[in-house]
Amino acid sequence: MPLTEADYEDLRAEANAEPERFNSWDPNQRFRTEYANLHPEDYPDLHPEAQRKPEDLEEDANRDENEIEQIPTISDVSSASETRYEGVRARPAARSHPSTYRYDTEMHRSETHRINGPLERHETALERINTQRTQHFGTVGSVRTQTRKKLPNFGGGKPYPPSLPEKEAYVVEFDGADDPTHAQNWPFKKKLIISAIAIWSSLAATFGSSIFSPAAVGVEREFHVGTEVGTLGTSLFVLGYAFGPVIWAPMSELYGRRLPIVIANFGFGIFAIAIATAANVQTVMISRFFDGLFGSCPLTVVAAIFADIYSNETRGLAVAAFSATVFMGPLIAPFVGGFLTMSYLGWRWTEYISSFMGFSGFILALFFLEETYPPLILVAKASKLRRLTKNWGIHAKQEEIEVDMRELVVKNVGRPLRILFTEPIVLLISVYMAFIYGILYTFLTAYALVFQGVYRMNAGVGSLPYFGLVVGELIAFCAVVATNKSYVKKLKANNNIPVPEWRLPLVMAGAPIFAAGLFWFGWTGYTDSIPWIVPTLSGLFTGFGLFSIFLQLLNYIIDAYLMFAASAIAGNTFMRSLFGAVFPLFARYMYEGIGINYGQTLVGSIAVVLIPLPFIFHFYGKRIRAKSTFAPAPDIEQDKKRDEERRIGSKEEAKTNDER
Repeated sequence: MPLTEADYEDLRAEANAEPERFNSWDPNQRFRTEYANLHPEDYPDLHPEAQRKPEDLEEDANRDENEIEQIPTISDVSSASETRYEGVRARPAARSHPSTYRYDTEMHRSETHRINGPLERHETALERINTQRTQHFGTVGSVRTQTRKKLPNFGGGKPYPPSLPEKEAYVVEFDGADDPTHAQNWPFKKKLIISAIAIWSSLAATFGSSIFSPAAVGVEREFHVGTEVGTLGTSLFVLGYAFGPVIWAPMSELYGRRLPIVIANFGFGIFAIAIATAANVQTVMISRFFDGLFGSCPLTVVAAIFADIYSNETRGLAVAAFSATVFMGPLIAPFVGGFLTMSYLGWRWTEYISSFMGFSGFILALFFLEETYPPLILVAKASKLRRLTKNWGIHAKQEEIEVDMRELVVKNVGRPLRILFTEPIVLLISVYMAFIYGILYTFLTAYALVFQGVYRMNAGVGSLPYFGLVVGELIAFCAVVATNKSYVKKLKANNNIPVPEWRLPLVMAGAPIFAAGLFWFGWTGYTDSIPWIVPTLSGLFTGFGLFSIFLQLLNYIIDAYLMFAASAIAGNTFMRSLFGAVFPLFARYMYEGIGINYGQTLVGSIAVVLIPLPFIFHFYGKRIRAKSTFAPAPDIEQDKKRDEERRIGSKEEAKTNDER
């Protein structure tokens, strides 16, 4: 499926925000050429026969033909980055049209001189300026066409004042690489406090997703409903994960990271209280969905917070640690819920505990979580400077944004689904990750049937074997940390251009280990003649596979789709949340119908069928990406250039030998 006008507009904005990094993503200007073929009148350099518009010719006549513009060059990929400052390029002809993909955005001389003068020696400062431009152009509502609506009268009989002479001169920026207001320059202790609050909020959300599982028995007994209705409480919560990012992702870009976290923690606590005090099962189910909707916010925003406060060298490890903590939540909660349910407190206290966690996260975020999003920090700086100087033209780029509902729907719903169902890489990887995610929530049923049913443990003790999965995930986390150094080394040797297939060796190891763990659990846990520790130890395999497959495939999507990674991940999140919601609904029927051993054989067989997937992408991924509409594949272009250089070099060497 070809790219749409909206896709090209976003690509143009990305290119204008950070031209050199965009060129490293798309070295042969594939996307520009595609659009130029559709609109030759806007690219006379590629299509000389196209008619130039009169106003463009007039502006070109008034422009100094020798004018050049220096461009800060940034390469910011994965956990390693290398900043360069090089080259000049001809300034594009200015246009009288609104800023879209078709037309160049306006960059005034004053901004060019300001960036390239005193900051030329500060590579980090250049990187941050360009990153902020990228964030601005990627925000919903930052790029809008001119409206045809008639403007109201200015009032008081006054005419409209003239526009600011050079708007960029009034845009505030950070004061160099060591600006203490930038989140990456904050003291390490402050960063740790923010990280702890963010991770606690995420842990509360994932903890709440599975603590209801042992409480479902109490709900069924009190409201006289069936097992499938009790299980629906877990499914609806996870279903909220699918729809929440549509709200929280654009909100975090428009209003910063702090406000969504504060609102979501409060909402999470409120709906947990609603579940705990529910008078009927309908209230329980509806509240569980909205509890998941609010709980999805930390899972959406916390990784962005880490990107704000940690540099490229430490960000990868920070996100991996965050992912490990998130995966532990659904595995730690069942034993807490089990002991609460079997005590005199009853099932309702599982939700009171969730509400306490939510409200504690709300209080911590309200009083101790500072805004980390650089564009919002600059908004506060601009507001302060306006008050102090009485110069009301001073502003931050973020304040130029107007919310565009159509753009919001396209970016957060339309494009992710289009990429999900038209890109083979995203679709197949999303199916695999969705299966893994579904199995994670299927374990809530399977472990209860094995350790409470077969081994006759109570609800609390019967949930302790989940710690086998936790230990397996910790082993996988250590493996990710151990392989990170070699990955960074290869990345730097490759001119900081990521090769997505480098992410796959750990997945290739984790896939068969995960499948083996599923068979191990099924064929050792269906009978009490085998000691309980044997199926418990299977969690080492399944936990390792869960974390290694999930995290590294997510990184593979990011490396493969670069400027479209956010949309690809959004589609992936939607599919895996649907699987996580549906799997628990049929799990009990499957295990009770065909037995635990054959039920695990069925899901294990599916896992075996999926084992070749990372191997296929490892050996044939480049060929598949080369045919993709959305994947830019800069590594493939670099390989082509290297092959061409070798071919030319071989010819010259042969010619030299012949002359001798």
